[in-house]
Amino acid sequence: MAEEPPSALGEIIRRQRELSAMSMRQFSELVGISNPYLSQIERGLREPSERVLESIATALRTTSDALYEQAGIDVDEPEAEGPSVPDAVKADPRLNAAQRRALLAVYQAFVEAPRRRRTAEPE
Repeated sequence: MAEEPPSALGEIIRRQRELSAMSMRQFSELVGISNPYLSQIERGLREPSERVLESIATALRTTSDALYEQAGIDVDEPEAEGPSVPDAVKADPRLNAAQRRALLAVYQAFVEAPRRRRTAEPE
């Protein structure tokens, strides 16, 4: 049985780790995950959760969006066609005006957060 090639994201993580001159064990301790889990991520056998990817990105002094971009994964592409979230909130008759404003404010904060992270300089 042929082994699957590593995912682009896992390969990017492995290369960045190696460029940082860290062993897999050192890096997994820094990120707060097990050595076998990191190995599986790097080999493309498992996809990291958002929390783990954020930890990996922080350890590499970058952002998760930058890692996705390097791996050729478009993070801004909508997943499905259909009405936008703001349109759905505005059209829902079960919500009153205050609830609509609150939901739209929270949604806007979530949508803008990745943009702010991408433009922020690494510390």
